[in-house]
Amino acid sequence: MARTDADSAGVRVPPPFIFLGLLVAGLWYDSPWFRGELASIEATIVGAVVAVFGIVLIVTGARGHKSAGSNVEPWKPTTAIISTGIYGYSRNPIYLGMALTHGGIAIAGGSLAAGITLALCILIIRTYVIAREERYLTAKFGESYTAYKKQVRRWI
Repeated sequence: MARTDADSAGVRVPPPFIFLGLLVAGLWYDSPWFRGELASIEATIVGAVVAVFGIVLIVTGARGHKSAGSNVEPWKPTTAIISTGIYGYSRNPIYLGMALTHGGIAIAGGSLAAGITLALCILIIRTYVIAREERYLTAKFGESYTAYKKQVRRWI
């Protein structure tokens, strides 16, 4: 996805693609799903609960952007610092939701490899996406964003 506006964090690969690509790779490597089987019922239930909670965070975070009139996509301009709702607890609830969804699917899929790729996803999101976003937001909003960073944790 090419950046068309200089007013952005400069993230070119959509974060959902990072999570999805590495999740599928992990599942493909060792999930019983790819052998036409299911994981244990316990793993399926726990994984589903974790994944649903992650999806709720994603939707809640995206709605927060929409309510504030700001873009959720990190390659588009951010128009406001959102510090209410879920953003009062986490600066990155959508990425946290993606991580939980990935982890939940890895558990439900009985895939250790998908769990390992989650760690890689978090590292990539932290260094490639969040670091760029934080630099961009600090440059754009200055003290307002710096104060927000001091009050609210990056993940939880």
